[in-house]
Amino acid sequence: MTLLVPPPNQRPSGPIHDRRGFFRLAGLGLGVGAAGVALAACGGGSSSGGSSASGAASAAPGAYGTLALQLSWIKNIEFAGEYMADSKGYYTQAGFEKVDLVTGPVDSADALVLAKNVDVGLSAPDATARFITEQGAPLKIIGSTFQKNPFCILSIEEGKPIRTVQDLIGKRLGIQAGTNQQIFAGLLKANGIDPSQVEQVVVQYEPTPLTEKSVDGFMAYTTNEPFIVKADGFTPVVLPFADNGLPLTAETFTVLQETIDNDRDKLKAFLKAEIQGWNDAVANPAESARLAAEVYGKDLGLDVPGQTEQMTAQNDLVVSADTKANGLFTLTDALQGEIIKALGDIGISITAADLFDLSLLDEVYSADPSLIKA
Repeated sequence: MTLLVPPPNQRPSGPIHDRRGFFRLAGLGLGVGAAGVALAACGGGSSSGGSSASGAASAAPGAYGTLALQLSWIKNIEFAGEYMADSKGYYTQAGFEKVDLVTGPVDSADALVLAKNVDVGLSAPDATARFITEQGAPLKIIGSTFQKNPFCILSIEEGKPIRTVQDLIGKRLGIQAGTNQQIFAGLLKANGIDPSQVEQVVVQYEPTPLTEKSVDGFMAYTTNEPFIVKADGFTPVVLPFADNGLPLTAETFTVLQETIDNDRDKLKAFLKAEIQGWNDAVANPAESARLAAEVYGKDLGLDVPGQTEQMTAQNDLVVSADTKANGLFTLTDALQGEIIKALGDIGISITAADLFDLSLLDEVYSADPSLIKA
């Protein structure tokens, strides 16, 4: 079973504060077999049935049973909205006995959804699209927490800063093996840069090669590694992929088509609770950080100031002009088109209709426009 985290001899010492990348492994097209032994089958059926076209219908307490949500990593600040939804009772108010927040490491959230080990998986467009195109998996993305992917090339002022895509030319870049190499290749293709114009070396998931200056740039997360190098006394310079030709989103909600067909009201109830939780998380980074560090991730050695700093940066990925107009998790037709094009740049050919179903969110917001926070 391939793990999300590096083996022990490749991890930095001390508590694990950073993500080190669901996306770095998620798009490998892993089979369902390994996923089948990863988790026990999720509990709780739905009493909703059908495919109601109304908003999230009210349900009797506990009517939807237990829903299993596969997180894409450890319980750090990345899932602040889920902590708010759980701690404030939004899940139970929506009709669930509880929502299990299942942590990694796992092969792939998509594989676990496909194997029916979880109801909903937090994934990424490239990962879900690979399962659909390569395995014929009946999966759909029904919303996206991050409106921008957090990928970036991180460099430092004290070395050879990389501020534009043209600055990549002639640089030595540390890229993690596997999916990250494919995504970086997509960035180069989207910007007309020949791979021979850069030097790529394989690195692990922490930025020591950058701070030791054995590489000029390092593939990282905008919400994580820049803060690590800053804490080490360096000045981070960030080149975001999403703003430079590769506008993939992230932390997408992936479900089975049959769940949309048969448990539509259950999914809409879940989405409403998620929206409520994320609205609160965005509005209160300090409380989000406290929940991450002192409650949900209390065994991880997280600190409130660091998680607050990361939550503030993360809000720029979650909130956009479009979400202020349409609501969290929504994806405009234009953004869906940009995602499909970006997927093409990394070698995945799929249509928006085959990848996305945003109709459930449309119904939730139509029923309760107050959920939209400008």
